[in-house]
Amino acid sequence: MSRQGGFTLLELVVTATVLLILASATVPLARNGFKRQQELELRRSLREIRMAIDEYKKQAEQQKIKAPPVDANFYPESLEILVEGVAVTGSTSRRVKFLRRIPVDSFTGKAEWGMRNTSDDANSTSWGGGHVYDVYSLSQGTGMNGIPYREW
Repeated sequence: MSRQGGFTLLELVVTATVLLILASATVPLARNGFKRQQELELRRSLREIRMAIDEYKKQAEQQKIKAPPVDANFYPESLEILVEGVAVTGSTSRRVKFLRRIPVDSFTGKAEWGMRNTSDDANSTSWGGGHVYDVYSLSQGTGMNGIPYREW
């Protein structure tokens, strides 16, 4: 009688158990990696918008662009103005754009941001209107660092 090669049921069960343990360890790691990537995208988007707001203010103060009224402290009236562009001082056709598009919040999946003006409280969740001084995420989540995304 010839003996056939193969695996016993016990060997298959042990191998499946080991693979199941390894797989269950990698799922949380992958989930954390995905969340970390979303947080990195959120930071980039916030930085991009904030830099555009700062550049707008700088050029408005230097009178390189047609600035908003003085009561706006040289800040843009909306985020859309950063995309649409602002007329250059002394030119009727030339415009300066500060953003190509309004970035998407990686957690909400929308190009919508909470806004604050200089009169609003630093932790305010309602925009007083008039001009945009700062932006924040509308996500209700909390970062891996324990800080809510609204406070980034």
